[in-house]
Amino acid sequence: MAASSDRIAPPYSRLSIAMHWLMLALLAAVYACIELREFYPRGSDIREGLKTWHFMLGLSVFVMVWVRLIARAVSPRGPAPRTGLDALAAVVHLALYGLMVAMPVLGWLLLSAEGDAVPFFGLTLPPLVAPNEALAERVEDLHTTIGVVGYWLIGLHAVAALFHHYLLRDATLRRMLPGLP
Repeated sequence: MAASSDRIAPPYSRLSIAMHWLMLALLAAVYACIELREFYPRGSDIREGLKTWHFMLGLSVFVMVWVRLIARAVSPRGPAPRTGLDALAAVVHLALYGLMVAMPVLGWLLLSAEGDAVPFFGLTLPPLVAPNEALAERVEDLHTTIGVVGYWLIGLHAVAALFHHYLLRDATLRRMLPGLP
């Protein structure tokens, strides 16, 4: 099997690099808001504020993922996966995109089923469904489970970048760093 460094991969565009790191920042903020809320008492202003930011930033992920998908569709792509590692990378990327689409929709669905407002930076989005306690419980379980899977996917993605950089010694990570050749 040829090492990844044997292939010359084109650099990512500045737009792709910016969107990648912006998405990471958004995802980190979404996860931080929902985790940090646990440190505050139920009903407290700061806990409610963190939940609201979780909702709004999660919906921002939803908007941003579509921008990224459109950018990917109109940008030239690299070669099709040639190795098992290439195929695994493609599967993880697909799962990450699925996460970035599904989680905000599930969150919106959850708030709707709970009968709560769906805030988005001064707007209130329409509910996707009528209040339904049983549906809310099922969606919350799914949202929570996929959220945990998201931690693992993001971690796997980061470990893979470090694997490429330190073990395969190829340009995969450097191609995605801002301001570097």
